[in-house]
Amino acid sequence: MDSLIAASARALAAGDSLGALRRIALRDDPPALALRGIAMAQLGEFGRARELFKRAARGFGPHEALARARCVVADAEVALAMRDLGGSTRSLNAAAAALLAHADMPNAMLARLVLARRLVLLGKLDAASQALQDTPPHAMPARLVAGHALICAELALRTLRIAQARAMLAHAQTAASAANIPALIAEVETVRAALARPAARLAQPGGERALILDEVARLLHSDALVVDACRRGIRAGNRWRPLARRPALFTLALQLARAWPGDVDRDTLIAQAFRLRRPDDTHRARLRVEMGRLRAVLKGLAHIDATPRGFVLRTPGEHAVAVLLPPIDGDRASLVALLSDGAAWSTSALALALGASQRTVQRALAALEEEGRVCALGRARARRWTSPPLTEFTTTLLLPVGWSFG
Repeated sequence: MDSLIAASARALAAGDSLGALRRIALRDDPPALALRGIAMAQLGEFGRARELFKRAARGFGPHEALARARCVVADAEVALAMRDLGGSTRSLNAAAAALLAHADMPNAMLARLVLARRLVLLGKLDAASQALQDTPPHAMPARLVAGHALICAELALRTLRIAQARAMLAHAQTAASAANIPALIAEVETVRAALARPAARLAQPGGERALILDEVARLLHSDALVVDACRRGIRAGNRWRPLARRPALFTLALQLARAWPGDVDRDTLIAQAFRLRRPDDTHRARLRVEMGRLRAVLKGLAHIDATPRGFVLRTPGEHAVAVLLPPIDGDRASLVALLSDGAAWSTSALALALGASQRTVQRALAALEEEGRVCALGRARARRWTSPPLTEFTTTLLLPVGWSFG
């Protein structure tokens, strides 16, 4: 390593990005390109940083696999900051294996943390948990230990294991303080604050009541039949029936749960589930078909009985029925929750995270922009979307989740 490269690396470690660039801005050898990429990433020029990392990785020879793997990991970390979630993770996994083979444990752990964080954003919690299990945080730098604990805490929050989340956050706070990185300390405090903010609303006969995550967890682990409008499913004990991809059935279940222990008339159910104001016999026949499908979904959890004017929900053992509503109304709550993390998202990344088509996301964003709830940055393919942070409540229950929590 020559003197300019060494001086530039020291400047980057001290946070002096411009000082590092002054030393190597005109150099095009692979080590200089990699350092220039780090400097540009620190300055927020993510697109330029990724170009430099790719050029550096191509420039390193066949005997420089370690340096090339580090460039791949750095590029993946910047891609995560840009919310570029498309493409394969094969190169990142290969880089992690190469780093392990060369005993570069800190960068190998960083690669696994980047992969786990990407999987969490996509709602693939099982895969993210497995990635973290392959990443033991022992004898690692404090900043990586804090990052590992933060991701574990987020996984615990998404699956409503609140006690485990608190323990992981305490561990993350200790590690972040040891690392003495203000941004990391602030991130831990932000997650800790979410535990004290409302996460959902409980619909009651006399109105609605806000619930924090601890109360939501207690409700979901009680004997009550819970119709969860945050994650669009029905929960009873340890049994979970997702209905996110069956909106008509979920709407029917929600209306029946809201009216419990009373019944709901047929015209109201048709209007809510099928969005029709003047039902006829064909719509009533369709309602009977959908009710049959809902009975099949609820088998073992609850019964649906016909009444002279409509239908009523009944639970075994006369267990209570609860309706859990999201902290904000609207069909686009999950989209707003993703955007409120402060990062700038592309429509393709949002579509991947939500499991929806890109065109559907574009239409939803256009509607939210008209309401002033989101704003666009850039134009054409470079356009990104963001929204102000939501400080009144936490969006934990609105984020994508790829497994049944319990």
